[in-house]
Amino acid sequence: MKVLITGGAGFIGSAVIRHIIHNTNDSVVNVDKLTYAGNQESLVEVSGSARYAFEQVDICNRPELERVFAEHQPDAIMHLAAESHVDRSIDGPAEFITTNIVGTYTLLEVARSYWNGLSAERKRAFRFHHISTDEVYGDLPHPEEDEAAHQTLFTETTAYAPSSPYSASKASSDHLVRAWQRTYGLPTLVTNCSNNYGPYHFPEKLIPLVIFNALEGKPLPIYGKGNQIRDWLYVEDHARALYQVVTEGIVGETYNIGGHNEKTNLEVVQTICTLLDELSPSRFTPHASLITYVADRPGHDMRYAINAGKIERDLGWKPLETFESGIRKTVQWYLNNLDWCRRVQDGSYQRERLGVSHE
Repeated sequence: MKVLITGGAGFIGSAVIRHIIHNTNDSVVNVDKLTYAGNQESLVEVSGSARYAFEQVDICNRPELERVFAEHQPDAIMHLAAESHVDRSIDGPAEFITTNIVGTYTLLEVARSYWNGLSAERKRAFRFHHISTDEVYGDLPHPEEDEAAHQTLFTETTAYAPSSPYSASKASSDHLVRAWQRTYGLPTLVTNCSNNYGPYHFPEKLIPLVIFNALEGKPLPIYGKGNQIRDWLYVEDHARALYQVVTEGIVGETYNIGGHNEKTNLEVVQTICTLLDELSPSRFTPHASLITYVADRPGHDMRYAINAGKIERDLGWKPLETFESGIRKTVQWYLNNLDWCRRVQDGSYQRERLGVSHE
């Protein structure tokens, strides 16, 4: 099978490509615009494979997408290309609307035209897998307000209630994908995942940001009280799940993918500080002394948590990493790859908090 992966130079996309090249006989075509968060160093270990090809293409560029489909003749699409940072979407929503909505529409139309031209056998086997987020569901009750809150989780039938420009753009793209399946018969699947973490994460996101700042003795900014709860999913567990969905999932179905690891943001930061005290003691130890509290961002969802029971029941997938094992692996990876961390920061992002409006 040949899989076309959009956004394959990004954090999750690169993990999916590494998983496919290392663990299957399938081929991969990586279609990525190489925006600030796309980095081909994440793919060095597989880029020499005869089963890997790269195309620097914007998913909003229909003629170039049509060329890529015609040349590479994929059997499946895994659509991960997206603007993905909530903070950036608050101050600059236009790029999110363009990439996440218009780009998804363009990809769907190119895929539909290509799919209609396939032989009957290849047409039946073709899949379009759209990778999305749990943020489309809005937020859940918080234990500080409801003692029974932990019993409430996002399921595949939870109503959409996006809060940020980012999550609204992803909700829009989800609806487009489902509409193309129902209206045109395009064989689509949708997955919604919880917060990912692990190696090769771009340093604007919470976990790598905290690691880098702590190592340099810089403040560790926490929004509000740090009591926002997220369900954390190790990126390699997610990559396994995504490949299983595209190869074994039922057309038209949605699968929620979560790590069963609810933690407050403050707990996450404190855990990282404790690990750095152990693994990289310095004059900044204890690293928790660097924690500072900053004004909360607008529309901040207080709790996300995934019920991943369906994908476990139907496909047999479940995460292998606990948060404790995964976060230790993650911190150690960054300590072992500080050169990558320095190179990936090309000047366009200097670890500022991006979501506080200055208007």
